[in-house]
Amino acid sequence: MSLEHNHFELFGLPVDFDIEQQQLAQRYRDLQRNLHPDRFANASDQERRLSVQRAAQVNEAFQVLKSPLQRARYQLQLAGVDFDDEKETHLDPVFLMEQIELREALAQVCDSDDPLAALNGIMQDISERQAQMIDEIRGYLAVDDESSEQQAKQLVQKMQFFNRLQQEAEELEESLVDIL
Repeated sequence: MSLEHNHFELFGLPVDFDIEQQQLAQRYRDLQRNLHPDRFANASDQERRLSVQRAAQVNEAFQVLKSPLQRARYQLQLAGVDFDDEKETHLDPVFLMEQIELREALAQVCDSDDPLAALNGIMQDISERQAQMIDEIRGYLAVDDESSEQQAKQLVQKMQFFNRLQQEAEELEESLVDIL
């Protein structure tokens, strides 16, 4: 196994947004079994270091490929689409308003009569929006042209917001469960 492979090649998968999660998990276990340090106990220092590097590469690749958001971003990067998260925050005004409204709703959860129910509604909304975006990303990535790649990129950037919002909602849920 070379350190030069992209994540898809490393797992013997085609570069495609849709991958079978069970197949990915099985290949991950197989690769990790082959790279386990015990297998290299009697090997040279160089072989042991290489084994550790390969295991790290397999771990990173697995984390990227199992996440729809990270997988889409990675697939776009393989196609030559650049991401500059520091500078590229120019999303459409409608989406910016949605962000503000969702953040305000999340901030007001604790003031509602049933905070857990209110939070559950917001989390359900976030989940539905993420599922819709994943479907749209899948469609754009199936088309091999620059316009579709740019549309997919914009959706990836929007999904990053929803993933952060989901994490914040989950943290809020944990704190509410502790309080209530």
